[in-house]
Amino acid sequence: MGAGEVPPTGTCDLTTVGRRSGQRRRVEIWYLTVDGETVITGTPGARNWLANLRACPRAVLHLRSPDRDVEVAAAEVIEQAKRRRITAEAFRLQPWYAEQPYSVEDWVAGAPMVVLTSVPPRAPKGS
Repeated sequence: MGAGEVPPTGTCDLTTVGRRSGQRRRVEIWYLTVDGETVITGTPGARNWLANLRACPRAVLHLRSPDRDVEVAAAEVIEQAKRRRITAEAFRLQPWYAEQPYSVEDWVAGAPMVVLTSVPPRAPKGS
């Protein structure tokens, strides 16, 4: 899932496992490629998809260009310098983000932010 394989930003879907229900939950979201990593972020505030990833970091990223599904593991971005770098790239790559009523500091302090890394598909149950 490196930068050469997908555009630097785009719309995708992300399927997580509900932290309480255990059911699959699919949400449409933008991704960014920052420093060769695939990142999911959004405006500051709580998000169910982030809470689900905290409880179960395995998910499926449904890319549209190229059209494919990728099993991923999510790692929340905690380190402030990395959050700042991702925010700067989000504002550059997706101008919509910069148009929202939040400062860079708001994003660094409170935006949901995870790096997705591809992982081998899970073996089917019973195999």
